[in-house]
Amino acid sequence: QVQFVESGGGLVQPGGSVRLSCVVSESWFTFNDVGWYRRAPGKQRELAASIASNGRTTYPDSVKGRFIISRDNAKKTMYLQMNSLKPDDTAVYYCNRAPRSYNDWGQGTQVTVSS
Repeated sequence: QVQFVESGGGLVQPGGSVRLSCVVSESWFTFNDVGWYRRAPGKQRELAASIASNGRTTYPDSVKGRFIISRDNAKKTMYLQMNSLKPDDTAVYYCNRAPRSYNDWGQGTQVTVSS
């Protein structure tokens, strides 16, 4: 069973910033591409950012220039720095392998962007 522990979410005002963290319990992390997914209310889960094992990053247009994904293989941890947040970024954020996710998911961390 794969385990993911996400943290760092909360309530933030539009234009604000938040940093998410995800700890992975297994050693596969170092050799795989991983990413942050999000599920907004009433919508399907989507991939918000990904980072390859070699450090190459990919973002959809909706977050490009505002989100920064990074990873620390020694700590088996990945991060998502979210800047210039918009109400449309409100969602539960999850981490997993990307783009082919594992079936197991963590609890996620809620990010709410509201004034």
